[in-house]
Amino acid sequence: MVGEGTFGPFALGHNGNLVNADQMRRRLEAQGTVVEGTSDTAVMAAWLARSTRDTIEEAVTDLMHEMSGAYSLVLLAPDKVLAVRDPYGVRPLCLGRMDGGHYVVASETCALHTIGADLVREVEPGEMIVIDREGFSATQVLEPTRKACCIFEFIYFARPDSHIYGRSVYMSRQRMGHLLAQQAPVEADLVIGVPESAIPHAMGYAAVAKIPYGEGFIKNRYIHRTFIAPDQHLRQLGVRMKLTPLKEAVSGKRLIVVDDSIVRGTTTGPEIQLLREAGAREIHLRINCPPIKRGCFYGVDTSSDPNELIAARMEVDQIRDHLGADSLEYLDMKNLIAAVGLPKNNFCTACFDAQYPIPIPDEMKPKKATTAKKTAPEPTQATAE
Repeated sequence: MVGEGTFGPFALGHNGNLVNADQMRRRLEAQGTVVEGTSDTAVMAAWLARSTRDTIEEAVTDLMHEMSGAYSLVLLAPDKVLAVRDPYGVRPLCLGRMDGGHYVVASETCALHTIGADLVREVEPGEMIVIDREGFSATQVLEPTRKACCIFEFIYFARPDSHIYGRSVYMSRQRMGHLLAQQAPVEADLVIGVPESAIPHAMGYAAVAKIPYGEGFIKNRYIHRTFIAPDQHLRQLGVRMKLTPLKEAVSGKRLIVVDDSIVRGTTTGPEIQLLREAGAREIHLRINCPPIKRGCFYGVDTSSDPNELIAARMEVDQIRDHLGADSLEYLDMKNLIAAVGLPKNNFCTACFDAQYPIPIPDEMKPKKATTAKKTAPEPTQATAE
């Protein structure tokens, strides 16, 4: 978003999600300010544009005291760059340096390597970094209550060659696979990962299980993440467009299919069906995180409506049957935290346990999920006869 305040023009980029954006919007509109756009980023830009402060640093400081939620911000002014992180550090943000001495900021450390920069450090929760001709300076605008980095960054969202909290995302995912293999072993002929995000998980599982790892799907690299497609029809269509099973590799095999997560369940079922059509004899599904039972209010589109989350409506055995797998096991919370190697209090795990670190306004709180009832299985053809 772009705008202009008394301090001059600015451009604003935002990763995250505010939980009080509606309240801020109403206050702006009550004061006669028109917010150009429907996003929370547009609300931020409107707050900055109406600021009477002389410097962008002062205006952003005021804004940080108004906002509640997850925000990693980068701001461009005519003579400086600002990087700002919310006091919980929900989303990643880092500072790098080029060979020539110029400083840069990015959401993930993997971006620094692409442009030939070295990591200096992460932007601390509640901190504002200012980069200008003199170098960079740091100000602790808000004191952090506690760290609450989104654990889903380690499971799925971050690129595997990034580092968060100084920990390798790739190695953390492999360790999740190691621990899941110990927690939920099963006899099989081949371990495959759902490409691409689950490949490190699957490699870790195969190494500990001592079962060969191989490819079961070929990915169409022009199709993007399906769980964030805008509706269910597109998510289901996207599975067949995105993945092609390798029939020669999976036919007649007992498969362990490793995936990073199950959100709605609308893509996992079709993936299993593809493998069945390709001739897989058994499919044992292994998921490298606990069941996702709550929505995210901090920037991941997993829906705030629990009725859209399959684990909020069904027990594990019901999910297994619904998806058509022969068995289903999730990595438990203890092993998930052990894989990352830092205390649980460093993370937001609300999508698993409903322990939201940043209070959610009553108007945003979801209704209780409608739980699926267990029913007796349909009789087999032989029984019916």
